[in-house]
Amino acid sequence: MSHEPPEQPTSDQDYVSAVSSSKVSAYMHQFEESVSPQVSISIMTPPPLPIAPPQTKAFDPRSLDDFPEDMYPPENFAMVCPYIYRSGMPKKRHYPFLKKLKLKSILTLILEEYPQQNQKFLDQNGIKLFQFGVAGNKEPFADIPEDIMSEALLTLMDKRNHPILIHCNKGKHRTGCLVGCLRKLQEWSNTSIFDEYRRYSAPKSRSMDQQYIELFDIRPVLEKIDPQYMPDWPTITGRAPFA
Repeated sequence: MSHEPPEQPTSDQDYVSAVSSSKVSAYMHQFEESVSPQVSISIMTPPPLPIAPPQTKAFDPRSLDDFPEDMYPPENFAMVCPYIYRSGMPKKRHYPFLKKLKLKSILTLILEEYPQQNQKFLDQNGIKLFQFGVAGNKEPFADIPEDIMSEALLTLMDKRNHPILIHCNKGKHRTGCLVGCLRKLQEWSNTSIFDEYRRYSAPKSRSMDQQYIELFDIRPVLEKIDPQYMPDWPTITGRAPFA
């Protein structure tokens, strides 16, 4: 049996490759002889790189038109506290959403006659309307009358009117003042009250509104609250004269 001489490397690179291959083959041969026959050896190859996800388009607000109608709350909508909500003026597209709140009442602060379409919606759903029309706090001399603000707060403090929605046109300034005065009843600090007010009134927050909230006297409201129908808010109970 004849043995052919090994092929000689033709370059330095080929020489390095030949030496490396020879060493690897010798090492694998020794390793296979040393392991038990029952051991199975497998070489794991790395998984293929994941396919890049498809490019997504930038969000287009107009795509919201494809959502169901009941996904549309009114402008500036939020929960103030259990069973009390706030927003801007509801429109027809917001009716299915409002139905889910199972409202008993709506408290509006607009001066104008309530829109006929909205009034029809209230009548069809057994919702009572409270209208405390105010012009808002505007310099130099226009302030929300405190007696009207007190009556609006007493309406909120009667749980027979809950769930209730507060609104003006945009749900910013007049609504913000009423909510701010309610927060005083709930013993919020002025810092927290003003932070909430600015969050909903931005970018046109009014210093007059914040001054009005700060100076509003809640004692006449506390004196008139009917304890029988007062919401279960511990901070209110602790401060009321009848406690």
